[in-house]
Amino acid sequence: MDNFKLHASTEILFGKGQINQLPEVLSRYGKNVLLAYGSGSIKTFGIYDEVITLLNGFNITEFSDIEPNPHLSSVERGAQLCRDHQIDVILAVGGGSVIDCSKVVAAAAHYPGKAWDLVMDSNKITQALPLVTVLTMAGTGSEMNQWAVITNTENQMKKGTGNWPTMPKTSIVDPTYLYTLPQKQTAAGSADIFSHILENYFKKTPDAFVQDRIAEGILQTVIKYAPIAYKTPDDYSARANLAWASSLALNGLTGSGKGGSWSVHPIEHELSAYYDLTHGIGLAILTPSWMRHILNDQTVSKFTEYAINVWHLPNSVDPFKLANDGINATEYFFKSLGIPMTLHEVGIDTSKFDIMAQRSVELGKLDEAFVPLKVSDVLAILNACA
Repeated sequence: MDNFKLHASTEILFGKGQINQLPEVLSRYGKNVLLAYGSGSIKTFGIYDEVITLLNGFNITEFSDIEPNPHLSSVERGAQLCRDHQIDVILAVGGGSVIDCSKVVAAAAHYPGKAWDLVMDSNKITQALPLVTVLTMAGTGSEMNQWAVITNTENQMKKGTGNWPTMPKTSIVDPTYLYTLPQKQTAAGSADIFSHILENYFKKTPDAFVQDRIAEGILQTVIKYAPIAYKTPDDYSARANLAWASSLALNGLTGSGKGGSWSVHPIEHELSAYYDLTHGIGLAILTPSWMRHILNDQTVSKFTEYAINVWHLPNSVDPFKLANDGINATEYFFKSLGIPMTLHEVGIDTSKFDIMAQRSVELGKLDEAFVPLKVSDVLAILNACA
């Protein structure tokens, strides 16, 4: 296990009715609130009205229409609102895209240069406005970490950033707010949780026993409860377990002490930088092909560990058969949630594979991955998904 620093300092208010603590939470920082949200679903399902009622007495500036895969232009718009209205605290009500955008807005509000500088170099994030979140979709884990992913539509670049100041101060996680999620979003969020765990699980660092056992438990949670939430959206136990799994998957517990870069996320970032693709769907499509591509004599033992401990498959005298059975179980799981398993099915052809492969290697540090990936490797993975 490697040396590490873990700072999962977000206050989590979990469960039914926790939204009622919002006025007390926000009052710690001031009265001028930037209310950030997306296309308006929080209005459709009553969350907006609930928040507005609770914020009686606060000065609210609305920052709406944050898009999925949030754009740099939205970050710039939000940062200007913060400056114009002397915002004290940002309240992000939504899923990962709204929270991600709000994190970089919080940093950009204090930064004298261009907001994109903070994405290209996270070390430039030295201060940020306090951020409070109300989660309406489980998947990204953004409610309990400092990370954010922003898309620059001018150069078709999608890149992650984040530093300690962008960690949410408080996150309210009420599983009942997830009841209205469409099946596609439930499936995509579950795949996103799954992928966050796999990215840390499949790393080179040996003897991270604690991290890997935690990871296996979260994976089994998703395997158990995602199909229930998919079929019965108002099942509280399913929504609660998935919501908590989402937070734990990316708050540092499973990745701290395990060095190296992720593999699938940098490739998917290129897909959704060029196409209107839901992030979790892209991850689900790529993951089985990536697994098959990196399966070899050096990695097979990790794959058999995964097959036995996560999928409870019987041990086999042929480790490669067992490893492939585990990969197949992963693919079948995603299919059971109605996720298409080819890029063709989501409207992506091969025309941009070359540039996407090149940029994923350049931006994603794929030479430091569990199995280092070159441009030719990424091309092979993309073509296997075509």
